[in-house]
Amino acid sequence: MNTLHTLKAPYHSRQKRKIVGRGQGSGLGKTAGRGGKGQKARSGNMHFEGFEGGQSPLQRRLPKFGFNAPNRVEYAIVNLAELERFPAGAEVDEAALRSMGLVKGQPDGIKVLGGGKLTKKLVVRAHKFSGAAKTAITGAGGAAHELPLMAHKPEAAAKAHAGKGVKQPRA
Repeated sequence: MNTLHTLKAPYHSRQKRKIVGRGQGSGLGKTAGRGGKGQKARSGNMHFEGFEGGQSPLQRRLPKFGFNAPNRVEYAIVNLAELERFPAGAEVDEAALRSMGLVKGQPDGIKVLGGGKLTKKLVVRAHKFSGAAKTAITGAGGAAHELPLMAHKPEAAAKAHAGKGVKQPRA
């Protein structure tokens, strides 16, 4: 059985570095294993990853794709089947959804979708509702209140736009 102190590198897995350009007797003198002339024989040879001998490289030939808009709005998705956890007559808002573990992270808003069935009367407050979800909530005797989507806090907007576009009176 091998133990850590008896381990050895496999035979020929550790080779000495070639020492080149030390005369004909070394076997790698004169051209140092590079052959005669040509681009690859020169110093400063283009040996970086993806170089294809001057041909336009593959990473430049392939089309670029994918884009994430910087101003996109990301919603936390909640289905009707998940709202069944709440007791009848409960008010369901972001705080209630977070306490049940249905909303995590920092989404821009909450959207309720019509996946599953709702049998309880609930008052649901969210930023968006699908048509099926709205009809299911009102059909069960509850209410679906749509909240406005807050892009940023009002004080942050006031600070960002302070003094911009305001002309000072001339003396």
